[in-house]
Amino acid sequence: MEYDKIKELIDDMGNSKLTSLDVEFPDGTKVKMEKKEDNQVIITSSEIKNEIPKEEVVEKEEKNDDCKIVKSPMIGTFYSKSSPTSEPYVEVGQTVKKGTVLCIIEAMKLMNEIESEYDGTIEEILVKDGETVDYGKPLFKIK
Repeated sequence: MEYDKIKELIDDMGNSKLTSLDVEFPDGTKVKMEKKEDNQVIITSSEIKNEIPKEEVVEKEEKNDDCKIVKSPMIGTFYSKSSPTSEPYVEVGQTVKKGTVLCIIEAMKLMNEIESEYDGTIEEILVKDGETVDYGKPLFKIK
């Protein structure tokens, strides 16, 4: 799915009265959007056509020192903290639980909190504050 189409979809969702939207496109891309009370739009997406068989995923995780990778669910700008004067959401060596906010990705002037999908310890932060990230880019290693 092209960036301009994603951008248009986000704008349409933000300007509508809808509170959630699930769309599956012919190319296999799935997009799920949910608007919170403060009009913040949360977006998750996946591409069916790029799925890897489970056996291959297990092998890659084992070769990666048992680390789980948290990837960017969208295109945007990575921020490690909520404001320039705030403390980072997480730091290397910090223990996190599933649902812990790890960072913010700004997309189309919307701040999207990215939560941990795993329990564990932050082994590595793979991007720098203010860096532009693409869909699927690895952000964190959690062991």
